[in-house]
Parts: sequence; structure tokens; C-alpha cells
Amino acid sequence: MGRNTRKRRMPLATKVIAGAAALALGGGGLVWANYYASAHESKNDAWGGNRTKAVNAQVVTIKCPDVGQQLTAVPEQARGEVDGELATLDQQITEAYQRLATTRDAQARDASFVQNAILGPLKDRRKVILDRIKLEINRAGGQTPGNLDGMAPCTGTPAEQNQTDAGGGEGGQDNGQNDGQDNGQQGDNGGQNDGGQDNGGQQGGGQNDGGQQGGDNGQQGIGGQAGNGPVAADFVDITTVQPNVKAKPRKSRNASNGTFTTRCGVNANGNHNTDNVIVAPGVANGAHHLHDYVGNQKIDAFASNDTFLQGGTSCQNKNDLSSYYWPVVRVQDGSQDFDQDADGGGKEGNVGRILKPLQAQIKYVGSPTGKVVAMPQFLRIITGDAKTTTNGLANANAHWSCTGFENKVQLTEQYPICPEGSKMVRTFAFQSCWDGQNTDSANHRTHIAFADERGTCPSGFKAIPQLTMRLVYDVPRPAIENGAVKNAYAVDGFPEQLHKAATDHDDFINITTGGLANKIAGCLNSGRNCK
Repeated sequence: MGRNTRKRRMPLATKVIAGAAALALGGGGLVWANYYASAHESKNDAWGGNRTKAVNAQVVTIKCPDVGQQLTAVPEQARGEVDGELATLDQQITEAYQRLATTRDAQARDASFVQNAILGPLKDRRKVILDRIKLEINRAGGQTPGNLDGMAPCTGTPAEQNQTDAGGGEGGQDNGQNDGQDNGQQGDNGGQNDGGQDNGGQQGGGQNDGGQQGGDNGQQGIGGQAGNGPVAADFVDITTVQPNVKAKPRKSRNASNGTFTTRCGVNANGNHNTDNVIVAPGVANGAHHLHDYVGNQKIDAFASNDTFLQGGTSCQNKNDLSSYYWPVVRVQDGSQDFDQDADGGGKEGNVGRILKPLQAQIKYVGSPTGKVVAMPQFLRIITGDAKTTTNGLANANAHWSCTGFENKVQLTEQYPICPEGSKMVRTFAFQSCWDGQNTDSANHRTHIAFADERGTCPSGFKAIPQLTMRLVYDVPRPAIENGAVKNAYAVDGFPEQLHKAATDHDDFINITTGGLANKIAGCLNSGRNCK
């Protein structure tokens, strides 16, 4: 594929690193030192001012239109360059967010600082990239959306909005028509999630285990060990949440009732990177957060369809070369991990001790309405949305629960606090309807779709085996004390997304040999349980 063979591309801000971000708490806020800049931008020139201290301010994160989701018709020959430009937009947002986090004192002195020194320059820089995207698409004979120029401006989001959105309400839509997973506990992980209680309105800044608070709890702090979340309102005692799991769709006589389980381990060998070859091929640190990888062992930003087949696998079935990868979970107990000074890690607010899953169960299930067709080779699927804090919940597909509660409670917008003896569980039910033609699409969504609440695929789409995943963790129990969370855990994410639970997502590339794709479909269609 041409899109994966272009010249190695580095995000703009990673070309020159001026030093690691030193994280320390003091003065009621986060201190970031030695912030890094572009090769063509001094610390003082790129945004104006300097990049040193942070104290609390009203604007806590930056909301930018997600350009990539609007580009549904990019010609194939332009996708490589367009993906690279979209990655640059992500890097610009990261830089702007870090600028926001490191200038709290200036913001407190000047009410117009955020607009004049951060959002205004960001709009100008985004406009340059949007013009490049239009040029690439037009050169390839395509057409860009008419509203593309209007996607240059970004807005600042106040603390109150970010701290209250997580509590109460329904946590997303019915995105996961999960046909069930074995272990005697797992039910339908689809359905609308209630999101749980609001922790009594506690919305203050988080704490690490050493008692250091990442924000002014009575004002606009956003908590967390790195000062970018999570906060107390992002957690709920699961025993207080009303059951919210919907019943599974009724199965027709022609349903594909079988299952296929593949055992690929829990990433015990620590196969990690901060790339995303689906969204940002050829771009180092395109994800801005760390992934666990199981299955294919050679997946990074510079892998291609040709190299996928040479990757080897952690799966017991050596014909399963598929790549299964997800953002890591960290416990914010004051500790750091190997990437504390690295892009995508500590430099971008992903801090704390990485937790390895106790179990990683990967199973394919069938359709309740009919037979499935085999997945095509190199099919790419992303489920969930890493940017729900700014995009909203339209594409959210996060499911958080605890062992013993999975058939009753699934959360999208909050992390569960599990009772003694219960483990935290993340589950994913991927899209199970394929357009029958494409292994990817320009926005990585339109070639694949969810079935409706009855399990029926949209018109023109074919049912394929539904990938389901269940990750179990031994998580130290968080505690809410005086409006702050101690011993918090959180999923890795883009720094401006504030480590919200709803940003959880999972990625998959189908790569098989020896007729395995047909075998999986055959097992499901014949009603057998295969391994």
C-alpha cells in the first residue's frame, strides 16, 4: 500500500527536544520545566511568552474540530500525505495544550492571554495545514468538505464543564452489540451505559498516593499526577450504580452461534510504542500515548501490509498474525515508568506505573440475524474514540466494569471503583458490519459499521465475525477524600483529553495465514466453539 511506504515522518514538535518535562507539584498547580519546541521555534517565539510555571486558570483544555472524521472521501493516492497532515494537527493541539498548562500565571494576570497567545496562533497554524490538506486532495482529483476552513478555530473549555460532564447521565450510545463472552460473568457489553453516580458532586483535583494534589480543588484544578486528570468525578463506586446492561438481541434461526477464541497473551514481553499505523502511518508518536500490543510483533508507524506478514505473533495459533493493540492503563500513585521522559509518556502527561493485564481474552462471535462472511485480509478497525472529551460521545464505545458486575453494570464515562476482591475489567465489542469493498477508509470509520439493536447490519453492509476483547486488571482501589481522588488509575490518551474514561478505544488489523479467516467464519456459522 502506497500510504505506508512514504518517507519517515516526524511530528513537527519532536524534531528538536529541548529537554524532558519535569513534573512537580507546588503552589496549587503543576510545574512543567524545559518544555520542548520545534526546530524552527524558540521557547519564546512560537506562542509568545515563556513556558515555565502553571497555576490554576479557568480554561483547562482545548477543543478543536476533529478534521479527520470529516474527511470521508480522500482519494487513495492522497491518503498518505493527508494522514501525515492530520498527525501534524494533532501535534499542534498537543503543543497548544502544553502551552496552556504551562502559562497559568500569565493567564491569571491577563484575561485575554489564552485567546491572544494560544488559541489565535493555533488557528493560524491549523489554517496552514488545512490548506495543505485541500491541496493534496484537489491534486488527486478529490473534493474537500465545504466547511474545512471553518475547522481552523479552536476553543478553550472551562474547568466546570470538564468536571461535571463525567457524572450522571447516560454514558454513550448502543455501540457494542456484544454477543457474549465466556467466563461465566460476561454478558452483553453493548447498550447504553448509565455512567453511574456523580460522587456526591465531588469534582476536585486528583491526588497521587503521596498526597500531592494536582489542582486547586475549590477552583479550576483538573487533577491527576501530571495535572491533566483524572478527577474525583471520573470515578464511581460500582456498587452504587443501577443495572444498565441491555438484553442481547434475539437470535434468528439462521444466526451464526459459534465462537472462535485466540490466545495471544497479555503483552508480558512489554511490546509498546506510541505510534498508530492505522491513523498516522509513517508518523512517529502519532498516537501521543502508549499502546500494549499482542498478536503481531512488528507493528509500528512504519510497518506496511508487506511487513505485517513477516511480523511473527504472540498468539498460540501461529496463523493469527493479526495486531491487537490498546492504550495502556496506569496507576497514578506517584511512581513513574520507563517512558517518564519520553514522547507519548511523561512528556505528554501520561504518567504513573503501567499496569499489565492479568487476562486478555480475545474472541470472535457471530451475528444474531444470519451467517457471517470472512474478514478480508488487512482489514483495519478502530473502535471507540480517543477524543471524546472534545468530540463528544457519538463514537464512544468504552466499557468499564468489575468482575462480578459485568452482566449488570457497564460504564462509559466513569472508571469503576471495584469492591474488595473484585478486579477492574475493560471490554470492547468491535464493529461487525463491513461495506464489502474496503479494508480502510479515509476517516477509518465509514468502511465498517455497528449492527443495530436487533443485530442487523446497515443496507449494503455484510456481517463479519465480531471481535470482542476483555482485559482484566488488578487495580489498587482508588479513594475519594475531601473531593479529590487518591490512587487514581487512568487510560493513556492525548494530553488535552484529560484521561477521561470515555476516551478508551481499541485497534485491530486483520492479518491471517493458512486459511484462518475462513476457518473463523466457518466455526461461527456452524455453531462450533473453536480455538
